[in-house]
This record gives sequence, C-alpha cells and structure tokens, in this order.
Amino acid sequence: MKRLSIILLACTAVLPLGGTANAAAYPVKSAKLTANPLYDTGTLPTVDCAEPPVKRGDRKLARAYLDSVIGCLESAWQWHLDKASLPYSKIKVRHLAKIPKNYCGLDIPKDDSQAQYCPKTRTLVFQIGKNWLDDPTDLWLFDTAAAMYAMHVQKLTGIYDAYLAAPHRSAAEQNEQERRQSLQAECLGGAFVKSAWPMTDRTDKDWTYFLSLVQGDGPHDRRTIGSTASLKKWISRGFATGDPASCNTWTAPSSAVA
Repeated sequence: MKRLSIILLACTAVLPLGGTANAAAYPVKSAKLTANPLYDTGTLPTVDCAEPPVKRGDRKLARAYLDSVIGCLESAWQWHLDKASLPYSKIKVRHLAKIPKNYCGLDIPKDDSQAQYCPKTRTLVFQIGKNWLDDPTDLWLFDTAAAMYAMHVQKLTGIYDAYLAAPHRSAAEQNEQERRQSLQAECLGGAFVKSAWPMTDRTDKDWTYFLSLVQGDGPHDRRTIGSTASLKKWISRGFATGDPASCNTWTAPSSAVA
C-alpha cells in the first residue's frame, strides 16, 4: 500500500505548547507564512521533464528516476525563486538501503518505503522498499519527489522556520499547523507536476489513477498529514493552477485543512 503518511515525514521536532497570552488566533498572522513572496511570481515555468525507464522490482532504475525528476525540480524552482528574489540552493539527495534507526526520530522497517527531508542539513533521503517498486510506472515516484522537494522550497523561503516559530495553544492547534505545512508541500508538488504536464506517454487517466492512491491520516493517527479528502483537494488545486499562490494553506479556514 502506498500512503502519503509514509512520505510526508519531515525531520521536525515535536514543538512545545505555547500556552501564552499572546498566542496567535487563526488565521495565522505571520507574513512569512501568509504573504510570502513565493506567492507573487505567478505560475511555475513549463519544464520538459522526460521520465527515465523504470521496472517492477528494480531499485537502481527507481533511484535514477528520482534523481532525474529532482533535476527537473531544481530547474523549475530555481527559476521561480530567482524571479521572486528569494534565496536558492540545491537540495542534497541520498539513497539508502535502510534509513538508520532513529534517523530523525523514526525507525523505518527495512522493506518499507520512505522519503524524508531534513531541514537542518537540507537533505532528502530516500529508502525505496517493495511497495514503491511493485508498480513504479505510475506517477507516485514523480509526485513524491515533487512534494518532498517542496519542503526544501519551504525551508529556502522562510516558510518552514516561520512555521516552527508560530505559537499554538494546544496539541490540536499544533497538529493543525503541521497539516498546513504538509498540505502546502503537497499542493506545491501538484503545481510542479502541472508545470511538466502534458508528459510523454501520460494521459489524464494517469493523474486520476495517482489521486486514487492518495490516503491521508488514519483513524488512529496523530492528524498531522490531513484527511484523504483534504490531501486530494490541495494536490488537485496545485495541479489545476500550477501556481504556488494557490497553495497558501496558511490563510485557509480550519475546515479546509482538516
């Protein structure tokens, strides 16, 4: 099974509760979040991102595929951030057979798949397990790279640090802020896919099938990723516009980031 709760685990610490009188009420008030220059530059540039071949069970090809998509992401986002007069630096990418135990506080089983972005080192780590290799010809790997790279964009633009600094008065409010961050990354990922669309040998059926794979927080999860409906909505929103401005989850009502 492929789940977005697998791939949307940035290396973030659990934040202490604010509990102070000056805790911000919603909507979020930080301009770094709500009015970031990222939103003012229009759509992402059109990119020609040819997909390398992948085969069922072939980890080497899957890694090469991800590296190729990362190259497309670098080109598109460098252009956009330069246009917005925002800082840009390349992401670091590592492929590991097994992510070390307690890496970023997580213990990932050997056969599972995982992608983690660590803001401190600006490194994206992939562990490609059996589930991602079972049918690598769908758009899952492509969108995974796009959404994870979006976390790098959040770090570069100051959104990630502003998210960490945002006050919250309860665990529920903290979880909501985490959903805003995660859903924005997914939306930005969708916007990048749009910038590469149409793609050779891909049709709208491929995109529809990818959306059918999306699953959000389960009934016993901590509610930090978003519901399946919310995930599909924000991914689809980014794909529909190709514009990071449509991914401003920080001004959305709580009901839109459930």
